[in-house]
Amino acid sequence: MIIRDAADVAPITAADGSELREIVHPDRNAVEIGYSLAHAKVAPGASTIPHRLASTELYYLLSGTGRMHIGREAEPVHAGNAVYVPSGSVQWIENTGRLDLEFLCIVDPAWRQEDEEILSEK
Repeated sequence: MIIRDAADVAPITAADGSELREIVHPDRNAVEIGYSLAHAKVAPGASTIPHRLASTELYYLLSGTGRMHIGREAEPVHAGNAVYVPSGSVQWIENTGRLDLEFLCIVDPAWRQEDEEILSEK
């Protein structure tokens, strides 16, 4: 049995600017899965940097409120929402609330640095 506690994973600042804890990744954990799972946090008033992944992504919002941007679309999001991000889409999320915006990121196939492109324009 494999159980990972996000609290035991050291946070890093991801390339998109979010605070990230990579909870499960098939390259670093003894799991036979093709996707990765991370916990992300964006502070009030902050946003991630526009970026795109070669993989698909699914965000599941745990707390807070924000605005999700995918391509030319932008929609309000809140805890309990799941957001599908197609591969190759320019994306970023902004925290529009007073609390940390926290969400899980499922990346399929698993996240790899070479599959992510950080952009500078919103």
